[in-house]
Amino acid sequence: MRFAKLHGAGNDFLLFDGGAGPGVAAALRPAVSRLCHRRFGLGADGVLVVTPTAAAAARIDYWNSDGSEASFCANGTRCAASFAAARWGWREMTLATGYAAVAATVEGERVTLRLPAPEDVRPWLELAAPGGPVRARYLVVGVPHLVVRVSWPDFWERPLAPHAPALRAHPELPPGGANVSFAAVTGARELAVRSWERGIEGETLSCGSGDAAAALVALADGWVAAPVAVATASGRVLTVEPLGPPPECPLRFAGPAEWVAEGTVRPELLAGGTG
Repeated sequence: MRFAKLHGAGNDFLLFDGGAGPGVAAALRPAVSRLCHRRFGLGADGVLVVTPTAAAAARIDYWNSDGSEASFCANGTRCAASFAAARWGWREMTLATGYAAVAATVEGERVTLRLPAPEDVRPWLELAAPGGPVRARYLVVGVPHLVVRVSWPDFWERPLAPHAPALRAHPELPPGGANVSFAAVTGARELAVRSWERGIEGETLSCGSGDAAAALVALADGWVAAPVAVATASGRVLTVEPLGPPPECPLRFAGPAEWVAEGTVRPELLAGGTG
């Protein structure tokens, strides 16, 4: 089975053409955790199957590296748009996700998504956590996010493990918990964000929808002005532009989607014969 590997701001994915033959998604689903394994597989934060459904339109099926299905992944959707542009020549398209139909535009490596307004936007919470209470904002940008403002002098070096797992699965959050985004203001229109993702259960170099959530919260509270440049742990910068009063507004979300490799998955890996 042919695959492509792309990353969006260091958030890396294996992508497959769902139109290449019958049953692609069904064949991949039980093999996701093996494919994503960093030692015994190809290594990735997730797997996407992109299936064309009409002219300049496709459906995305997405799984996290632990095999759990997710309704949306913003960086993954940007990678899917780049994949579709390379496969079918589309530059503007609509990608149907479990969250919403997302309009995408591809200009070289830069991919721009137009996302609908977040859902279930909640007031600021004060959550009990190791080390003391944490003030955080919960909202759903396709998947649930918890945004925490920090002013750590060692922002990029500080370990997240002492803080993030307890927040990610906090009992005051809805069932399933949330991704956690730690955000620091670095300029008038600039944020730095580090991400701890559920389904991966660790830090990723970027969580696109979490970066968007953090930017909307920062805009709503006046920490920064629009458009917001979000620096990620990958060193790549993503741009968030609100299309209305934040945080409950549609937005444009843009950044690079970069190709890494293409190849063929060995059948024994799909069948579970390695690792």
